[in-house]
Amino acid sequence: MKKIIITATAAIALFCIASSSDKKDEGQSATMGGVPSESTRDAFVTASESTVNGVVSIKSFATPRQSMQAMDIDPLLEFFYGMPGRSQRRQQQEPQQQQMGLGSGVIISDDGYIVTNNHVIADAERLEVTLNDNRNFDATVVGTDPVTDLALIKIDAPSLHVIPMGKSEDLHVGEWVLAVGNPFGFTSTVTSGIVSAKARNISTTTGTPTGGGIESYIQTDAAVNRGNSGGALVNLKGELVGINTAIYSQTGTYAGCSFAIPTSIVEKVVADIKKYGTVQRAVLGISFIELSPELIAKEKLQGPTAGIYVAEVLDRSAALEAGIQKGDIIVAIDGKPIRSTAEMQEAMTRMSPGDKVDIQYYRNGTPAVTSATMRNKSGNTSITRADNDSRLGATFKPIDRETSRRLGIRAGLEVSALQNNGFMSRAGIREGFIIVSVNGQRVSKPEDMAAAYKQATAEGADRVLFISGIYPSGKTAHYAVPLDE
Repeated sequence: MKKIIITATAAIALFCIASSSDKKDEGQSATMGGVPSESTRDAFVTASESTVNGVVSIKSFATPRQSMQAMDIDPLLEFFYGMPGRSQRRQQQEPQQQQMGLGSGVIISDDGYIVTNNHVIADAERLEVTLNDNRNFDATVVGTDPVTDLALIKIDAPSLHVIPMGKSEDLHVGEWVLAVGNPFGFTSTVTSGIVSAKARNISTTTGTPTGGGIESYIQTDAAVNRGNSGGALVNLKGELVGINTAIYSQTGTYAGCSFAIPTSIVEKVVADIKKYGTVQRAVLGISFIELSPELIAKEKLQGPTAGIYVAEVLDRSAALEAGIQKGDIIVAIDGKPIRSTAEMQEAMTRMSPGDKVDIQYYRNGTPAVTSATMRNKSGNTSITRADNDSRLGATFKPIDRETSRRLGIRAGLEVSALQNNGFMSRAGIREGFIIVSVNGQRVSKPEDMAAAYKQATAEGADRVLFISGIYPSGKTAHYAVPLDE
């Protein structure tokens, strides 16, 4: 007998494959002898035909970075690395944009709004959207949310085909779903499967964190591959129930498990981006651990065997105000069961600062209910807006060709005006300073600075800008600009 050694990840892969094969038995009620019934086939056809025109292909373009030998050398590199002076620079042609990525998107309004994954459009200089009828449009980014890996973009086109929004919370494990997207560049591709699990947290299973911060996925066995990211997961009514985002695979191609962001999260994120430019994220203000047999035994807990154990209650938090204490076990929010980290994250993602919720919990084995008013991460209920980069307190303008030639730099942003109470003046930056790079990225236009600020103030970021540049006198300077009060 051949000896098989199963690692933790291999065991997960085998479990996923087994789940896929089990589907054939569980789905017999909708089939006859393993063949879909006529009504089921009709539903597949209707759902497919009604959704393929609502899914688009998204190509991202960017200018590839040049090698250090091919770059014009600026004084900052000379200062730090002793690189050759201006007399030895090579004259290089400006590199051309190249296609860097391919993904999918879902039309959610007939006037051109499209939802996709943040990783599909990240770092793109230009986005090209192709409709199912082969029309091409350049797209603009309305807003992004790296925490949920979602992005909202827009094209200038009227009367588009829209996939209606469905309710992901109404999905049942075992229910048939379709994945619609553009795997490997094959447009208008439809695959089918069932809902294998809901509120799936990939990290707790694999031990490897994903790119996003919120993990509460719909797991399916509908085939999804590279290029499907940002595409539609629909039910047999042709309603959008999720945005296809990830697969679990040891080879990089489909291996039986695919994951979609549920529309319960998508709707909230998209609505906030359209209204405020950024997501209004609520926090309860606790550190928590998912209940497990080991935790129950260690803490000698009484009551439920599934829920969220409160490990710490933070100061100035909604939980503290509501009377939640360390050791409490949260089992439901507004009547919806909370049995895992993923369900807790999904519940928080649906809320905004200022929302009032009922929290069902156990304390020392006794059930209780309290009401809490959700707050933002600053401990209040204020609205956060995307235009907070104005707090930098500076006005920027691109440098002209003469300045570029005189200082020996390819591009930069001049600080043309400063406010006394802005972040930049506090850091010691003076008017006339020319910014060459921010957090290691070159800048050449005001939009670059806005993008750097947005990235630095995203949830989980370090909230600081490391700025390098040069004054008109030729003196180089470097500043750390904290972005907190």
